[in-house]
Parts: sequence; C-alpha cells; structure tokens
Amino acid sequence: MTAPTNPRTIRIGTRGSRLARWQADWVADTLRNRSPGLSVELVEIKTQGDRDRNSPLAAIGGTGLFTKEIQRAVLDGAVDVAVHSLKDLPTQGPAELVLAAVPPREDVADALIAPARKTLEALPAGSRVGTGSIRRRAQILNARPDLVVTSIRGNVETRLNLALGGELDAVVLAWAGLHRLGLHHHATQRLEPPAILPAVGQGALGIECRADDQATRGLLALLDDPDAHRGVVAERRALAELEGGCMIPMAAWGRIAEDGQLHLDAAVLDPDGRTRLLASLSGDPNAADELGRRVAQALRDQGADAILNAFRAGR
Repeated sequence: MTAPTNPRTIRIGTRGSRLARWQADWVADTLRNRSPGLSVELVEIKTQGDRDRNSPLAAIGGTGLFTKEIQRAVLDGAVDVAVHSLKDLPTQGPAELVLAAVPPREDVADALIAPARKTLEALPAGSRVGTGSIRRRAQILNARPDLVVTSIRGNVETRLNLALGGELDAVVLAWAGLHRLGLHHHATQRLEPPAILPAVGQGALGIECRADDQATRGLLALLDDPDAHRGVVAERRALAELEGGCMIPMAAWGRIAEDGQLHLDAAVLDPDGRTRLLASLSGDPNAADELGRRVAQALRDQGADAILNAFRAGR
C-alpha cells in the first residue's frame, strides 16, 4: 500500500454532497485545531449511490453504495482517511481498514417535515409520506398503517423540498443531517426513541484509515468519543449478527445511560409494519460487542430470522 507522501499532510476522502462536505470539513477543522501544523486536504470521490440518484437503493445494490469507492481510495493510498455517515458503512468491510474514530454523536432522532399537519398523529388517512429508508417505512406503518409511504431519493435538500413544495404530505429525514445543514427549523415533529428507533449508527460519523497506518490512527484518536464508539459498536454487532446490511428493516440505539451501563434497544420489523420485535438489554460498556451479540440473539429468539428471511426473499 502507498504511504502518505508527507506524514504531516492528511488527505480525507469524502462524497461531494453538501452534508458530506460539512462532515469532512468538521473533521478537517478539528484535526487542524488539535494538531497544530497539520495540513489537511479534502478529496471528493463519487460513489455509486451518488451516480444513480433515482433508483431505489435496494435496486442498485444497497449495502456499501455510499462507501465502497471511498474505502477503495484509502486502500489504494489515494487518500489517508475516509469520512462516512456511519449508518451507511457496512458492518463487514476490508480487513485492511479500521474504524479509527467515532466523534461525539449527534442527535439520533428522525424528523418529520409535515408543513400542513405538523405531526404523524395528525396526518389524515391516506396521506403520502416520503422516505428512502425501509426502517423508517416499517416504523411509520407500524404506528400509522393507514398512511401511504412512498420511496424517495436525493440529497437532504431535494427530499426536504418534496414536503415544503407540497408534492408529498410529509417526509422523514434524520434530525442530525438537518441540524448539521442548519435546516432543522423545517422539522415539525421529532420522531425519537423509544417510540421510533434510529438506524444503526445514525447521527454518528465513522472515520476509517488503513489499519497499518499508525501515524494516522494516532491523529484520529484525537477525535474519538469512547462512549459514542461503544454505542455504535454494540449496534453494529447486533446488525452483523443478524446478517444484515443497512438495507434491512432493523433499528438500534446504543448509549451509555445515567447508571453507567451500556444500554442497547433494537427492533426488527416487517417492512409493512405489521410486526415489531423489540429487545432491550444492558451491560458493561467495555463489552459492547458482546452486548450486541446478546441483543441479536434475543431478537432471534422472538423470530427475527423468519421476518428477515421473508424480507430478503421478497426483494
């Protein structure tokens, strides 16, 4: 593998969307502030998900659509660091890469944008709600089976405008993305845990580098939030144990609670929202991986495999 030409220059690979650039700029600025004299460059990389903005995500491959090309650039030495929205990062990745840092996590809630009716409860039967997420679709229909959930694609602004312009009655987006872009004032309702659980890794950034690049790993350690890291490790292990990518109807929320324990809530749903299985367990924060395994097994004991296998067969 190609080593960085200058150990004091870090090249960050990022997607080109406004949100992705915000996230990469935050990482770059934080690295500069915490490591004076460090030079940081951003390198924009187009992913498969960026090139095809119209097809449903599941139809063009789903897992890794927004991450594979950036990971390849790190492996090839074209960049030193990859910045991802962690919810997009597959749980099974190249062994040569390491998740070196998870910075402090943003709010994990979803946001409803419903300009006329404001809340999920107030939407009339038959209202059209847009989302690109199977997890959101399943939870919306679990709460309101009388709504019509429509698949949408595009960047944050494009999806937001479907509701603001009246093409749809509402859309559901991640609160974190809206907040980072200064658009959270458009949200009319927070859809938050425990009623609505987030995607695995939602609100968190995942920063990868080559496992053998000790100098870069040391720099990225300056950005890591141990509590956020433990929470997403538990979530991602539960997802991996269920043999799922980011495209399955699963939700999870890991966090250090006031009692000092690591708590993990996870749900598996029928994509039409008819069935919702829930498991909630807690444990030692230093055993996040094991907690994820236990929660996955608790979901399996309730019949999660049958739901997920039926979902995969129907895709």
